[in-house]
Amino acid sequence: MISTKRKTAVSVLLAFTLVFSACKEERKNQVIRLGHGLDVTHPVHKAMKFMADRVEEKSKGKLKVVIYPSQQLGTERELVELLQIGSLGMTKVSTGVVENFAPELKVFGLPFLFKDREHRFKVLESKIGENLLEASVRNRLKGLTFYDAGSRSFYSTQALNSPADLKGQKIRVMESQTAINMVKYLGGSPTPVSWGELYTALQQGIVDGAENNLPSFYLSYHYEVCKHYMVDEHTALPDELLISTIVWDKLSKQEQKWLKEAAMESSEYEKKIWREAELHALEEIKKAGVKVTYPEKEQFREMVQPMYDEFKKDPQMKKTIEAIQAVK
Repeated sequence: MISTKRKTAVSVLLAFTLVFSACKEERKNQVIRLGHGLDVTHPVHKAMKFMADRVEEKSKGKLKVVIYPSQQLGTERELVELLQIGSLGMTKVSTGVVENFAPELKVFGLPFLFKDREHRFKVLESKIGENLLEASVRNRLKGLTFYDAGSRSFYSTQALNSPADLKGQKIRVMESQTAINMVKYLGGSPTPVSWGELYTALQQGIVDGAENNLPSFYLSYHYEVCKHYMVDEHTALPDELLISTIVWDKLSKQEQKWLKEAAMESSEYEKKIWREAELHALEEIKKAGVKVTYPEKEQFREMVQPMYDEFKKDPQMKKTIEAIQAVK
């Protein structure tokens, strides 16, 4: 359900959407509104701004993307629901959220799926990646590109040196059954909490910790509360740039081409600034007194192996996993 405090913003968006729908033929300039939950200093926001600029350049101002950051229009889940009814044009969400609308994307939640960073990029830019971008179309959500979101690791208000330290800790997870299962296998107590509410939840002890990439840990100021970051790099869930198929289908072929090209270009740009952001975040959290540990990963792999066994019971998922692992 969409919260009451955002109804006004949503009503305005709906009005814009109706205008977009009714006046497509008469209007020379099209405006697509993009809402997301990240801070404006986040590299993925910067990539979306790059994309918006490229769209305007390519179209010579005929097509524009206007961005509403920092959860101005709702949580990740709420924004996806707005896309489905066509009241919002675009959003950026983690693939961990998209799996609720396209089960095929659950594969990204498997711990230690990718060999390394380069393997991940090759998979996302292959036919496998393109097929996964299209997987949510049946639910009115079209993927335009993936954004690198690095590797996710655990952080907590309590000491973290190995999987044993997760036992009994309340760990915030996304609304992803795959993430919930992973934390359970590692001995933690998974607790879904909205990203925008997580700082307060950590501060008040509602949860003991969470798991995310370094830039998100740093830019969310969670390091002010959590002084332990364990670099286990269990999953590498990419972010996904989504557009409502209701909005996409109203664009001309040329407008679709401009938007798709700009999205792909922004993905390349984001790769570069993401790595810089990771290194900067690591340096800054250490300065702030966060204890960073590097555990042996083999024990983690052994503990989550049952997830692979369960996934492979589905013939299509088994095929996808094997295709990803076969990419050289």
